[in-house]
Amino acid sequence: MTSRTRSAEAAALAALLLAAATGCAGGSGATPGATTGRTGTAGTGAPSAAPGGASAPTGFTLVASGDVLPHDSVIQRAAEDADEAGYDFGPMLAGAKPVVSRADLAICHMETVYGEEGGPYTGYPAFKSPPEIAAALGATGYDSCSTASNHTLDDGPAGLRRTLDALDKAGVRHAGSARTAEEAARPTLLEAGGAKIAQLAYTYDTNGYPLPEGQPWAVKLLDENKVIADARAARAAGADVVVVSVHWGTEWQTEPDGRQLSLGRALTASRSGGRPDIDLIIGTHAHVPQAYEKVNGTWIVYGMGDQIAGDMINHEGSYDPRGNMSSIGRFTFAPPRTAGGRWEVTRAEFLPQWFDTAHGRVVNLAAAEGLDAHEAGIRDTIRQVVLGRGAAGDGLVMGK
Repeated sequence: MTSRTRSAEAAALAALLLAAATGCAGGSGATPGATTGRTGTAGTGAPSAAPGGASAPTGFTLVASGDVLPHDSVIQRAAEDADEAGYDFGPMLAGAKPVVSRADLAICHMETVYGEEGGPYTGYPAFKSPPEIAAALGATGYDSCSTASNHTLDDGPAGLRRTLDALDKAGVRHAGSARTAEEAARPTLLEAGGAKIAQLAYTYDTNGYPLPEGQPWAVKLLDENKVIADARAARAAGADVVVVSVHWGTEWQTEPDGRQLSLGRALTASRSGGRPDIDLIIGTHAHVPQAYEKVNGTWIVYGMGDQIAGDMINHEGSYDPRGNMSSIGRFTFAPPRTAGGRWEVTRAEFLPQWFDTAHGRVVNLAAAEGLDAHEAGIRDTIRQVVLGRGAAGDGLVMGK
């Protein structure tokens, strides 16, 4: 993403407009075949047993949220929340925690890379974020994060490595970038409700930064054939459900662009052995919420929006409140009705979110009671966009 915060507006407007053409701000370290996640009955985390004591597939809920994009103002807020003794991002995410922690599987998008312990840390245009974010994501309940974005190489391979190391330390899995060829070659496998879930992640670009010399596998770039091949490889590795996280689209555009639409159709149409190769597509990057749509029987979230970001400046150089709006997607998966069948999404929900930059807090607008007129307006704006491509007709509802 190219967008920055309002505090830099006057000094950097010309640079912003020039950079707008390049796009903005955004692998698993586990052993091959390892899985993590909260196994149990969908939405409860409670296990069930089949006759004879064997575990039976129960189904699961999966939640996914938008870009974590720490601008300078966000970093400063985290320092204040830590009483200037480091950085604490937990209070920022507290509004999302009830939704995230209750899911059987929760996925975030970590758009930026981390700086060295103690800093220095930077916001736009080349991000280096405090690694304390990883611990906050884990404490909020996230199981895995996509790490492929146009900011993945903002600090070269060192920044990429520090980010994955910090996520590993926090117990948060990751997909989309890698420290070794071996790590890049294996899918991130998670587990919930008796299913193995693969998370794959890709980005449209790296803001012109070349892939590190001799490391063409460091960041997964978005390519239709590659995504399909990886999805099939994930199935071969045991995945029952394949989730694809994609950093794509046109910034500040609520409508999905032509590439999103065409690539979404192609990916959801791909099938092997009588079932789709991909079971869910989760999009990030555009800064603004975009629609949900069921295509070829598979749900696509074209764009989640920014979960955490400073006051956002659009390509016209104006403060744009849409840059702090987002949604959380929540999908309930049920086990196949027949052997070898597909895990079906039986309930699809969205939860409108807002990052209140004045207080540095994520606000769940679906759960909040007594919304004021401003908050209700934000909720209604998000709902209109999310449902803008007819998803209500396929059963998408606003959750709580």
